[in-house]
Amino acid sequence: MIVLVSACMLGVNCRYDGGNVRDEKLITIIEKENVVPIPVCPEQLGGLPTPRKKCEIVGGDGFDVLEGNARVVSEDGVDLTEHFLKGAEEVLKIAKIVKADLAVMRDGSPSCGCGRIYDGSFSGKKVEGYGVTSALLIRNGFRVVSVEDLNFQL
Repeated sequence: MIVLVSACMLGVNCRYDGGNVRDEKLITIIEKENVVPIPVCPEQLGGLPTPRKKCEIVGGDGFDVLEGNARVVSEDGVDLTEHFLKGAEEVLKIAKIVKADLAVMRDGSPSCGCGRIYDGSFSGKKVEGYGVTSALLIRNGFRVVSVEDLNFQL
């Protein structure tokens, strides 16, 4: 099984704050199952530096961004939507090339969010929704799950 994985969950220091959120449960599943992980960081693939300012989707979720009805904005008010769209397109190219069976993404992220994202107010509040990359993958027929749901999807 070929699985795209948010690189930060595999221990890659690519999060906005320069760190990672290595997920030992995920690593264990990968090691025990017949899984080939393909690490991706849409924000880096979209040309953003690490570290970078925290970003949130304003005006909806990733599907709304794809439709042009919402934007991805940094905490200092800079519109970075184009970087997020470019990163999502790059991940989609990778998914198609490797013929990914599944994408395991990190909740909360404006790119990878899968089921829950921050609400755009930079207050720490989460709402239901998907990040830009997760939305694009779903729109193109790929199965996308949150790491919390992974045990039920393999």
